[in-house]
Amino acid sequence: MSLLLVGVSHRTAEVPVLERVAVSGDDTRKVLDDLLTGEHVTEAMLVSTCNRVEIYAVVETFHGGLTEVTDVLARHAHAEVSDLTDHLYVHYAGSAVEHLFSVAAGLDSMVVGEAQILGQLRAAYADARELGSAGRVLHELAQQALRVGKRAHAETGIDAAGASVVSEALADAGTALGSLEGRRALVVGAGSMGALSAAHLRRAGVAETVLANRSEDNAERLAVSLRAEGAAARATGLDALPREIAAADVVVACTGAVGTVVGEEDVRAALAGRDTTARPLVVCDLGLPRDVDPRAAALPGVTVVDLAALGERLRSAGAGRAVEEARAVVAEEVRGYFAAQRTAEVTPTVTALRRRAAEVVDGELLRLAGRLPDLDDHARGEVAQTVRRVVDKLLHTPTVQVKRLAQSPGGDSYAEALRELFELDPQTPAVLAATETVAETVPGTVPGTTTSVEPGDGMDQALSGGRR
Repeated sequence: MSLLLVGVSHRTAEVPVLERVAVSGDDTRKVLDDLLTGEHVTEAMLVSTCNRVEIYAVVETFHGGLTEVTDVLARHAHAEVSDLTDHLYVHYAGSAVEHLFSVAAGLDSMVVGEAQILGQLRAAYADARELGSAGRVLHELAQQALRVGKRAHAETGIDAAGASVVSEALADAGTALGSLEGRRALVVGAGSMGALSAAHLRRAGVAETVLANRSEDNAERLAVSLRAEGAAARATGLDALPREIAAADVVVACTGAVGTVVGEEDVRAALAGRDTTARPLVVCDLGLPRDVDPRAAALPGVTVVDLAALGERLRSAGAGRAVEEARAVVAEEVRGYFAAQRTAEVTPTVTALRRRAAEVVDGELLRLAGRLPDLDDHARGEVAQTVRRVVDKLLHTPTVQVKRLAQSPGGDSYAEALRELFELDPQTPAVLAATETVAETVPGTVPGTTTSVEPGDGMDQALSGGRR
């Protein structure tokens, strides 16, 4: 079995496509359950954020797993697989592991180095664990990915600026308004993104932050925490949106709801009678799907900052020494991960070899007892200890060496040689056997363990291969 990743992100799709495939918290269980009902998928984890949807699956075969995962994704998006083909990317085995580690390190984020993705990965892993869709492979892999992300952020300074989609959006808002200091802010949504937005607004020196949420109790809890930090904050329900928009200078919408929360008519009514030339309104729409009706951007005096605009501006950002250092950390961790996997694979072979040796020794000692029945117990014990010491010494170097050699790419061949020479049956399949090559190997990944398919022709080839 190997790891398969099927995903769509800000790098391969525009916001409308991301909106179609986005998975809300309420739908996570259904998507994971659908994945596990397939014949080829044995484990699954779903990562759904404001700019990516990725399914990590442990599969029996590449083509069978790819077919099942893409079918589930398409059904959830109410689309045909062919509608998504140009936007999907696929990684397999070593390439999938490298991609997950890169995501955890913030290297694949819209804002390179943002640390929020670590929390999102942790939540995805927690969901998979709670819903029972993560088995041994994903348990180990997810925990390792979180460790890699922490290491990259701690050792490379890739997140030194503390950048995130929220901070970049509010930086744009500050530019449009001249400054956020002393302004009135409205945050629509009291989840993790809403809390992050409120924290950034507090640090920017806004005069007041109003938190609007479907559950006013959740908004009040966030308002209490803000007030405890010395900020002016209060909570309200979504029915008060027109009144609160009218009083606000900047609105941040990040509910994660399905469907528009802030309509064009809400904004139009809120701005009625307002001199938007002297007092413009900035709306940051960070929801996926969109929380704000796109038509609001056409209203006089209204500036809308959304994920599409941020993505366009930040697409080429992220070069620099810290990024190269983070990439080096990821490459090192990928090599270490597969070295550990190969070593673990060799262990049953070594155990089987020692078991075989012990069986031979026991058999010969039993034969000796039959030939020399008068041998006293002391002498018999000395002979047994001597024979076992000789065997242990003879096996020590080969078993240590085969574990060391197994850590290098292709090292499983040494274990295979032991199995052939001694006719061993470790009863463990080779989990890192040759992979199926579907398209070009991603540069920088582990040789012999990588298959990667990017959007376009390669994906068409892989999908057609899975449906023959």
